[in-house]
Amino acid sequence: MAKRKKQKVYGITLDAAQRHLEQWMEAELEITTHQSYTIGDRVLTMADLSQVRLVIDYWNEKVKALEAAATNGRNRVYRVVPRDY
Repeated sequence: MAKRKKQKVYGITLDAAQRHLEQWMEAELEITTHQSYTIGDRVLTMADLSQVRLVIDYWNEKVKALEAAATNGRNRVYRVVPRDY
C-alpha cells in the first residue's frame, strides 16, 4: 500500500481538519444538553448553537477538500465546441 502524502490547504493538514471537525461535533453535543441554565431569575447561555453549526460546516468542507486533494480527485469541467471543417 502506497503511503499517502499529507495534503495541505492553506497550511491545514487533513489530520488537523478531521480533529477540528471531531472537536466541534463533540462541542455541539455538549451544547445541546447543557446550552443554558438558570440561577434564580437569571438565565446563562453557554454558546450559540447556530454559530457552532456554521463552524462544523466550515471544517466539514475543509475535510472534503483535503480528501479530494489527497486522492487527486479534482473535478474538472471541459467545454467542447464541435466544429465542421
